[in-house]
Amino acid sequence: MRLMKYVAQLAAFALIVVAYAVPTSADVRLPALFSEHMVVQTGMDVPVWGWADPNEEVTVELAGSSAKGKADSDGKWRVKLAPLAVGGPHTMKVSGKNRLSVADVLVGEVWLGSGQSNMAMTVSRCFHAEDEAKISDLPQVRMFTVRSTAADQPQADCNGEWVVCKPDTVGGFSATLFFTGREIHKALRRPVGLINSSVGGTPIESWIDAATQRAEPKVAAFVAAIDDYEAKWDAAAATANYEKQLARWKQLAAKAKADGKPIPKKPNDPIENRARKGGLGGLFNGKINPLVGYALRGALWYQGEANSQPGKSQYYGAQLAMLVSDWRSRWGQGDFPFAWVQLPNFSSNRPDWLVVRDEMRKTLALPHTGMAVTTDIGEQDDIHPRNKQDVGKRLALWALATVYGKPVGYMGPLYKSATPSGDRIVVGFDFTDGIAAAGGKPLTGFEIAGADKKWKAADAKIAGTNVVVSSAEVPQPLAVRYNWAELPTGNLTNGTGLPASPFRSKAW
Repeated sequence: MRLMKYVAQLAAFALIVVAYAVPTSADVRLPALFSEHMVVQTGMDVPVWGWADPNEEVTVELAGSSAKGKADSDGKWRVKLAPLAVGGPHTMKVSGKNRLSVADVLVGEVWLGSGQSNMAMTVSRCFHAEDEAKISDLPQVRMFTVRSTAADQPQADCNGEWVVCKPDTVGGFSATLFFTGREIHKALRRPVGLINSSVGGTPIESWIDAATQRAEPKVAAFVAAIDDYEAKWDAAAATANYEKQLARWKQLAAKAKADGKPIPKKPNDPIENRARKGGLGGLFNGKINPLVGYALRGALWYQGEANSQPGKSQYYGAQLAMLVSDWRSRWGQGDFPFAWVQLPNFSSNRPDWLVVRDEMRKTLALPHTGMAVTTDIGEQDDIHPRNKQDVGKRLALWALATVYGKPVGYMGPLYKSATPSGDRIVVGFDFTDGIAAAGGKPLTGFEIAGADKKWKAADAKIAGTNVVVSSAEVPQPLAVRYNWAELPTGNLTNGTGLPASPFRSKAW
């Protein structure tokens, strides 16, 4: 009887999964994104889509704009509303054989945030969380958190709901996304909708469509290594090993508790860990594909920690560029603005942490991209720095300056060129207005190397908008790098007071 009950439960679950992946034809219905308290993007066409009976005519009305469409043979329909003016609240009405109403809809600015644990990290875990909650009665700021998990195939819908920002709700918001959105809301006095789709401990390759990755020669060796690992992975052996680790942990935990000592970290379940990370493209399928097409102003990315290891880091630049380009292509909004958070100062004990940092810098070559440098606001012993307020402010400065045209500085000096000249190297930068050493102290953080590729600390002086570096130990320097350390102490800045990004002129 137990076996039959178990089989019946599996069958019921399978039906739910199928219904979720491919919505059944029935009355007109909408994806979870189109729900009460939502924010839709101002100033551009607003796609709206859903499901109905095949060939059923559907009408959508919102804020004085309306559009009609017809469901295809699979019951899918999609319309576009003309650009809407900032405002609300409105009620969106959807009519077919039945009628739907979506209340409390605002029109404003919509931003998508994605990545791993530092994007997922909530306001409740940040500095001054209680004080932040007290000042967060902001009804025009809303967040939609995608609750769905990774999937083997692209999903058409997701789980989640729009939540209005209040003192008793903001604690569950993505902190980086919220603090960015709050700054934009204050500066523009517009409603702001934030979509959080992030999962802790996840690698970038799970957030990019698998077919896109397989078609990119730059990551062919990386994908082949994943395929080889997947082919050799033994679930039974992994589970057996985990059970042994768990049994040992229970013994150690009991002894630690009896001795009044800290309980050691519990081992991770490899099956759960594997499912959470999603494999190649799994998180794209489950947590990004359902969002594709929802009108956005731009996207923010906070990830890289999981890829800062040998065998992965050298591909990160190609992967980040691929993620940006692929998402932009799927949304069909041209090169919509896209920014990321550079890895902070942290004792990672991973030399590849620095490589990922630099790959992030180099990916700024893509148009309409930005980066928040955070090498001064991390925490030496915590991979999850609690100062997400300044992270959000720096992303917001980039958005306000480059997306909304506000006259604000948003970037410290950014490496442009290195020109050897005899016994020195002249380093050129972008964003040089007010270039200086912080606090008026001597400039630090620069190293140079010659043909032997041995790095030596260098004297550095500002000359106009350049920095000239030299060392008596390197008579003919060929390469220069700056803040190339997990815990950098370099002090180059500019009139914004923001730090210069780490860089290396040669990838030695």
